[in-house]
Amino acid sequence: MEQPNDFFDLSKLFCTFTSPSGLDDTLASINRSYSILFNKIFVLESPQSDELMCTYNIDTGNMVESPMANTILLHRKKESNTLYTINALNTLIRSLNEGRMDKNFIVNWQEYKNCILLTNGPDIRKLDTAIFKIVDLSK
Repeated sequence: MEQPNDFFDLSKLFCTFTSPSGLDDTLASINRSYSILFNKIFVLESPQSDELMCTYNIDTGNMVESPMANTILLHRKKESNTLYTINALNTLIRSLNEGRMDKNFIVNWQEYKNCILLTNGPDIRKLDTAIFKIVDLSK
């Protein structure tokens, strides 16, 4: 079934960082704060971080407040399951392209499979990810 074109304009992928001990409170807060699309929150872990990352799609058409604390907007490359911020993508392109930004530069996404790309000041930060658990909100 095809979705209307504006469906994806209203959908945003968010990531909320939390400590393992704060996970249950964070999940409850996410569920209260947003209209979660597909009723799923994917909780990711990484060997490069002590924090867990809760990723979920929201309907921004029903969003009444700004994003929660410790929450960022992400984008996803489906074929490699790479999550990234726009700033991280720009930083990655510059690092791979002799310091030059080029919107036509082609990233080999397979080199960044199953990770989140973030920025750390002027540097790129790559967190390898694995699913810690999937929370089904419909149950």
